[in-house]
Amino acid sequence: MAEPASSSPAPAPEPAEKKKAAYQYHEGCPGCAMERRKENRKGAPYRELFFVGITTFASALPITSLFPFLYFMIQDLHVAQREEDIGFYAGFLGASYMVGRGFASIFWGMVADRIGRKPVIMISIVSIIIFNTLFGLSVKYWMAIATRFLLGALNGFLAPVKAYCIEVCRDDQQALGMSTVNTAWGIGLIIGPAIGGYLAQPAKQYPHIFHEKSTFGRFPFLLPCLCISVFATFALITCIWLPESLHKHNKLQKGVETAQASTSPESADPPKKSLLKNWPLMSSIITYCVFSLHDTAYSEIFSLWTVSDRKYGGLSFSSKDVGQVLTVAGASLLVYQIFAYRWLDKIFGPINLTRTASALSIPIIAAYPFMTHLSGIRLGVPLYIAAMFKSCLAITRVSGTSLLQNNAVPQGQRGAANGIATTMMSLFKAFAPAAAGIIFSWAQKRQRAAFFPGDQMVFLLLNCTEVLGLLLTFKPFLAVPEHYK
Repeated sequence: MAEPASSSPAPAPEPAEKKKAAYQYHEGCPGCAMERRKENRKGAPYRELFFVGITTFASALPITSLFPFLYFMIQDLHVAQREEDIGFYAGFLGASYMVGRGFASIFWGMVADRIGRKPVIMISIVSIIIFNTLFGLSVKYWMAIATRFLLGALNGFLAPVKAYCIEVCRDDQQALGMSTVNTAWGIGLIIGPAIGGYLAQPAKQYPHIFHEKSTFGRFPFLLPCLCISVFATFALITCIWLPESLHKHNKLQKGVETAQASTSPESADPPKKSLLKNWPLMSSIITYCVFSLHDTAYSEIFSLWTVSDRKYGGLSFSSKDVGQVLTVAGASLLVYQIFAYRWLDKIFGPINLTRTASALSIPIIAAYPFMTHLSGIRLGVPLYIAAMFKSCLAITRVSGTSLLQNNAVPQGQRGAANGIATTMMSLFKAFAPAAAGIIFSWAQKRQRAAFFPGDQMVFLLLNCTEVLGLLLTFKPFLAVPEHYK
């Protein structure tokens, strides 16, 4: 009777022993060091995600920081012949960043797969420091276009950081990692306009502090750009503590160890197949791109609509007013991601959560054009609530589709996969502000039309893109990666 007692506890340590034996780590490989750190860590990788959040926030700030003062910048550059034409030129300036990023994102993703995530992240932040400052010094329309284009082309941040946040987290923590990136990114896209709104044209907004003949008086849009560049410098310094996550096994070592069949969870990837033939990846990327087109068009239209005159269907807000609305929306986004998103993701999963967020966005957008008939607190309360909910729903969609993309490929292809996603997304986002500016300018000239007059047409078209994105989240178009089956 003693035999069963002695044999029964024996299997208990076996899984741990097998687990240790299953992983063969390579000395000097940062990816293997990261795998060992993940295995030994009890909680979430808060240290790595903290630095990821800082760098992501810095990289996102300049993308939309120009939207609150874009209308006034075009006026100061004297390229629009009539006030109704400002939206046309604003659209092309807003699109120049995305055009540059669209040309270079696949390249930066491939570079990140070859030399590592950290070097590409650092190069991207350096480009922000240089070209965002030069944009603030622009005195000609062509200079503004050129600096924004170069800022986008040299900022290859998004592809490697999305791969990185997956690689520093265990499987059960991936929602947290992707949520960190998308939260910091989303807050940057919202706080960026707030910085632009509060700090643009400081000689006019704060004449008791800034003189018309001072540097910030002669360059009215330099101050917000300079503040962002200073924060980017701080983010660049924090990269010192950002560990690399890419596996870099020595090729000679690899040849010797082939017979040993190393089974490190990330290094033992299955044979690579063409990314363009990977339908779970490509279907999630296309869905992600449609939502990105919608979100970028929404950002530009919202800012142009709020600052335009009420006689054209706008709200006659100042850039400071717009910045305040977007700041509140950014604060709500932070609270949502910290306290709600991970819980919702565990309950519904990324696909159902994306569908729900898309469906709820439609009535919010439909309500915007009718707010122009309100004023005072009757306008403020619904506008702030709508902006807060729209921000939270948008980041939910982005997080869900990003998780699908990164789990559809092995680690050795994540940089390139995210590069393809960023390139396609950038092309959609490049088209979005140009099209939004043209449509907005056209809509302002048809205030008395019988069919969806003025800005009602703009928000109707925005909702059309949202409905299209929602339809793409269903079968047979969207293919679910094996990770979620």
